[in-house]
Amino acid sequence: MKSAHKIAMSRRGFLGLGLGSAATLSLAACGGSSANSGTSSDGGSGEGAAIKVGLICLHDENSTYDLNFIKAFKEACTSLGIKQEGTDFLIKTGIPESNECYDAAAELVDAGCKLIFADSFGHEDYMIQAAKEFPEVQFCHATGTKAHTEKLPNYHNAFAAIYEGRYLAGVAAGLKLKEMIDAGTITADKAKMGYVGAFTYAEVISGYTSFFLGAKSIVPEVTMEVTFTGTWYDQALEQEGATKLINSGCVLISQHADSMGAPNACENAKVPNVSYNGSTIDSCPNTFIVSSRINWAPYYTECINAVTGGKEIPVDYTGTLATDSVQLTEINDKVAAKGTAEKLEEVKAQLEAGTLHVFDTKTFAVEGKELSTYKADVDSDAKMEGDTEVISDGYFHESEFRSAPYFDLQIDGIKLLDTNFG
Repeated sequence: MKSAHKIAMSRRGFLGLGLGSAATLSLAACGGSSANSGTSSDGGSGEGAAIKVGLICLHDENSTYDLNFIKAFKEACTSLGIKQEGTDFLIKTGIPESNECYDAAAELVDAGCKLIFADSFGHEDYMIQAAKEFPEVQFCHATGTKAHTEKLPNYHNAFAAIYEGRYLAGVAAGLKLKEMIDAGTITADKAKMGYVGAFTYAEVISGYTSFFLGAKSIVPEVTMEVTFTGTWYDQALEQEGATKLINSGCVLISQHADSMGAPNACENAKVPNVSYNGSTIDSCPNTFIVSSRINWAPYYTECINAVTGGKEIPVDYTGTLATDSVQLTEINDKVAAKGTAEKLEEVKAQLEAGTLHVFDTKTFAVEGKELSTYKADVDSDAKMEGDTEVISDGYFHESEFRSAPYFDLQIDGIKLLDTNFG
């Protein structure tokens, strides 16, 4: 069996593309399982707040990845009566993946925060360091992998079953391909998609594979080519990668990289695009179809309520469609195939009911073979080898043994034009 890489790095999550209107179609399966640093502030008395909380961000609001976290954090705090930014809740921005993260966490503790979040994969070791030093404070880290093995009572990981959102976005892509085939724009043998990825990590592999399988459920003949930029955010490289894919015959593009590079390339070339973590309809009205995203507000709300209510925070939280943690943006009816919304609701219902599984082993092969067993690298350690059986009941159980993705298989039908492990 070929496996892309045994390092199941989750990374900091999704810098995303939330640049357009956000009239969100919540395709809400199963519930959630149990530069220079600065603090933005608008002042306030903070009187009446039941708890003081903090958020550590890799960048600031100019990064749409961090903006996705910041907006959700503010939404959750405000809804729970934690209203005054800079007093009741504090946001540290521009915190690199270095010891500065630990320093920021310590500063938030000194400021009285009893619950601290961080949004970047590379923050994890420094958050763990802080959790060990400040046992009276709860630390929650998005996209990390070590909480279930560190076993600290005040350190927690969180992610979302975004592979289900990716699958739904893939269904929308497949419907567009079918429309193009039916119209005679392309033939079925030319139904080739392109995908711009950042790194060859499990998180990205899980994302592009689920997207591909969604499209394949509509157009069985579909193939896909993937190129990697070796960085999470580089508009020039992402646009170059998308252009390369388009020039190689890809008739639809998606991505797991974080700028407007790929969507802009698609708009310029008039090639349909499925973006990620936010709508690009304002900038790409003629090519944008739909986007999937993680909504972090339900997780923030659950954690704050747990601390104020004296309850435990899940060691590994996986937000789902049912918790409204996995969402699709609005569908661009100008570009999407007719009937897309209805089909997505149908597939969403199947995912929620458990009658459909994204990584059903009957729907894909690895080197021509259907898999009945596979050990994934779930426990982060120096061995970086498979340690957990993840196939049972006919499907690969993604994000069930820990929240961060660990699907790292290279399935048939997807061609990697290059690799980049960072």
